[in-house]
Amino acid sequence: MICTTIQNKSFEDVLDILRQCEMAEIRLDSCKMTMAQIDECFSSDVPLVATCRIDTLIRTEPSLSDGNLTEESRQIRAAQMAEKRLCRAVEAGARYVDVEIEAPKQMSKRVRQCAHENGTVFIRSYHDFNRTASTEELESMVDKCRFHGADIVKMVTTASSTEDCTRVMSLYQKYGAKGRLIAFCMGEAGSQTRMDCLALGSPYTYAALTEEDAAAPGQWPAALMKQTLYGNFCFGGRKLSDTLTLETINAVKMPVSKSYAQRAIIAAALADGVSHLRGYSSCGDNEAALNVARALGAEVERNGNELTIKGISASLGSLDLSELFVGESGLLTRMMIPLLAQLTNGDILVKGEKTLLGRPLTGALEIMQAFGSSLTNEAPENQDLAAVKVPLAIHGSLSGGKAEVSGKHGSQLISGLLMALPFGQKNSTLTVTGPKSIPYMFITLEVLKKFGIKIANEMLGGRDFLESDGDWSLCTELVFKIKAGQKYKAADIDLEGDWSAAANFLVLGSLFGKVEIDGLDTTSLQADLSIMDILMDAGASLSQTDGKTGRITAQRAPLNAFEVDASNCPDLFPIISVLAAFCSGTSRIAGVGRLSNKESDRAGAILEMLTKMGVNASVEGDVLVIEGYTLAQRLLAHAGSSQTATKCPGLLKGGKFTSHHDHRMAMALKVAELGADSPVEIDDCLCVGKSFPDFFETFTSALA
Repeated sequence: MICTTIQNKSFEDVLDILRQCEMAEIRLDSCKMTMAQIDECFSSDVPLVATCRIDTLIRTEPSLSDGNLTEESRQIRAAQMAEKRLCRAVEAGARYVDVEIEAPKQMSKRVRQCAHENGTVFIRSYHDFNRTASTEELESMVDKCRFHGADIVKMVTTASSTEDCTRVMSLYQKYGAKGRLIAFCMGEAGSQTRMDCLALGSPYTYAALTEEDAAAPGQWPAALMKQTLYGNFCFGGRKLSDTLTLETINAVKMPVSKSYAQRAIIAAALADGVSHLRGYSSCGDNEAALNVARALGAEVERNGNELTIKGISASLGSLDLSELFVGESGLLTRMMIPLLAQLTNGDILVKGEKTLLGRPLTGALEIMQAFGSSLTNEAPENQDLAAVKVPLAIHGSLSGGKAEVSGKHGSQLISGLLMALPFGQKNSTLTVTGPKSIPYMFITLEVLKKFGIKIANEMLGGRDFLESDGDWSLCTELVFKIKAGQKYKAADIDLEGDWSAAANFLVLGSLFGKVEIDGLDTTSLQADLSIMDILMDAGASLSQTDGKTGRITAQRAPLNAFEVDASNCPDLFPIISVLAAFCSGTSRIAGVGRLSNKESDRAGAILEMLTKMGVNASVEGDVLVIEGYTLAQRLLAHAGSSQTATKCPGLLKGGKFTSHHDHRMAMALKVAELGADSPVEIDDCLCVGKSFPDFFETFTSALA
């Protein structure tokens, strides 16, 4: 990342300059701003560093030039001014705040506290405008900055020789992990270190707005640095620098969440009356749900993005079906199995197609048997009941009552039970032990509530869970109490946009430029909303306008390795593995065990993709471990920089890849292509039709 230093400019000039920057340092000691103007400036989507040098304030602030002030009083007042401006910038949204190591102790402590309360990275900086000290002295100063609370240490000295530069650059070997060091040299002799620091792992470097605006000798103009870093790389006719534009022409709109849409479609089909579902968009799984609704006997009409569904007023044993076709949708299959057991008289056959036929419905038999029903494989080659697969037969209705089931294989069949048990003749208590994908169970409850079905629930766990204020990942047991004899009632609802699809575009913007997205709700229960937390943990720049459903912007920022348990959001694995490849350090993604029964052997597919692209990745138990490097490191290694970290393999390797007919893999591969040394050819692009038929068109428009 290239951080442009902005100094000696008016507020209006600063706002205009920010439109040209991928990142900027605002010198609040020389850019005259009111507190309200600081608020407006630091609310920018551009990642900003707030800096206010006390020595500069003393020289330039008129109120400090009073001859009656003692030097001590002048220092105190200047420190108070700097603290006030820096804290205001932090509260307004500064990504970083930089405080010199010489600053007064209490002032530094208060700014650091403000930074940590607001999620701002705290930098302690040291500048030597005269020389470069010995290695021992430099290391001692780094240790001092760290002791005084630095999240990142900034070390800048004046070099008069190559040896001076070598001593400063050697600091990266000891302190450069996870982007926690920014070290380079001033002076003409140190000019190249401003680029070399990126190769060695610095999260960003500093550039001048123009040659005349240089803040120190040897500082590059931003345009020259951008051209040197980004301008020579090209694939498929597109320069990478073209994709790094900060001007967004068209915001992209996300399709409907198929998790919500499929649940709502089936609920509407079962309801008494006419339901209206607004915000619908077509995909393979959603169309399969509409076909199931019609097969159940519901009347379905579509007018633009609105569905009108006249339900069948379902009741216990009211359906007369001998078989049902569910397409390729695993959710639809698992959701319908308990419903068909409850609503049909006699046995019924469930059929499907494509990848669904090879995907074992692990745990389905045990869950159905807990409520008195059973399943058998119908295909001659699938006689192992330990791995129930479609086509399958359902035998017997659900008995209701109390039952305990394991949640380790996911939420989908449990969601089907929650939809089916309200039809029963007696009340039920469903206890789910070791629950996974918990958010999707609560999506089911939310949809059911809108259609008049009431289910009480309680989340249980140990001390960690109780102290976490309801952290899903720490929940060990879920208890649902379901009243019998309920009826679905028609509803008019707005369907949510899809966070699973949005994750690809949020990562795209965070890695390669800027993307704006419409059609999402940041209060959603969708598990893949976790992408926002993952990106923020990695250091991405995210913002939203106009409330919970307003436009979301994701823009490049320095990114570091992250750790996350993705057990509750397994669909994010492919795209966050691409994210991790461009985050400095080693990322760890837990929850690999949740990937085995997706459209592909997703864990194996991800490892195959990363390894073929030259990324060092492995699975350790239930954790995917990925060694990442910043985009700048990869670009400089690709260009043959002698300073690049020795293990950095350069840009991702392009070539021919298989999606394994998995829509999530195909999308992740397309995003990864932007950081590859040649085009990525995907064998099956049509598989995205399962959830997002317009993905590739939307992807192209995001780069327009």
